[in-house]
Amino acid sequence: MIIYDAENAIVGRLGSHIAKDLLKGEEVVVINSENALLSGDANNRIRVIEQWRAKGLHSQKGPKISKLPDRLLKRMIRGMLPWDKTKGREAYRRLKCYIGLGNLKEEDLKNVKKIKTKIPLRYVTIKQICERLK
Repeated sequence: MIIYDAENAIVGRLGSHIAKDLLKGEEVVVINSENALLSGDANNRIRVIEQWRAKGLHSQKGPKISKLPDRLLKRMIRGMLPWDKTKGREAYRRLKCYIGLGNLKEEDLKNVKKIKTKIPLRYVTIKQICERLK
């Protein structure tokens, strides 16, 4: 089992590492998923939030955007897996995302992986997006 800490990690880079591990057959747990960062429009944080809001309100039948940070991050990582193949669906089942530390023990938290990335100047956290979607 591999545990990733999503605090101050850019979602795209974090997701690519997680997707590789999932496709290798590992079980992956992501903690602090609400603190993952989305870098986007350099001009305006509100514009990024409104784009996500438009995705959720666009269609009554279409894909619903989750309002919970852990489910939203899990859905983003799903987009990095080959969902149309069996190995992609099985890999997705091995992924668990938690808000905060979840129900992990202190023994498990010793081996947490952090993705070292440079924090962008302008970013939005998943928590901020989910608060605006409600």
